[in-house]
Amino acid sequence: MLISGHSALVTGGGSGLGAATARRFASLGARVAILDYDIDRARNVAAEIGGLAVQADVSDQAAVDQALEEASQQLGGSPRIAVSCAGVGHAARIVGREGKLSFDVFEKTLRVNLFGTYNVMSHAARRMMALEPLESGERGVIINTASVAWEDGQLGQAAYAASKGGIASMCLPAAREFARAGIRVMAIAPGLFRTPMMEGLPDEVAEAITANIPFPPRLGEPEEYALLAEHIVTNAFLNGTTIRLDGAVRLPPR
Repeated sequence: MLISGHSALVTGGGSGLGAATARRFASLGARVAILDYDIDRARNVAAEIGGLAVQADVSDQAAVDQALEEASQQLGGSPRIAVSCAGVGHAARIVGREGKLSFDVFEKTLRVNLFGTYNVMSHAARRMMALEPLESGERGVIINTASVAWEDGQLGQAAYAASKGGIASMCLPAAREFARAGIRVMAIAPGLFRTPMMEGLPDEVAEAITANIPFPPRLGEPEEYALLAEHIVTNAFLNGTTIRLDGAVRLPPR
């Protein structure tokens, strides 16, 4: 499916991987709606690319439904492309110091990362199913963001790894369900990328992390995520799987 001329929704598009994807799709001729909890950041990127900014908590069903409805009206039709990049990366041991449990962190992380991704996918797919198919038979493409942590979760990442593992695991059954409607579902599992989350780390920590990446020996650039998202949209035979984008890194235990 070509990107030019179609509407695209990018969640978490106010920064990092989402912002790079929004910019890439807009440069290829898409009409882009940026959904972000931080509406100011979303507006900044939207103004830069001539897109639309909408505010919503991805874990809120009604808010996402309303945001997609607004995007559909403003962009002249329901998005045929939906990319979920919104997420949080809270770290906590399952049992911390003095026996403190971290169920609150686990619940919040899954609510935003996993439930939020499922929520956006559900509302986007329902609208795509009502669209007329293209000549290729496709109605749309959904790209969700997992993480290498779903396979290489480090100490303190039980919640994050579980949330991203859920995203990776639901990719195939979702693709099988939506195949009849001509909607593809893919997931990208990024490794260590230059995002606001990583840029907030001390220099020595960032250097130690980068040292584990075989090649290229550097952090991934958000634009490289966007390039893969572009290829997924345009390559009709990519469906139902999770692609690691990680420079061959395998995360150590801690």
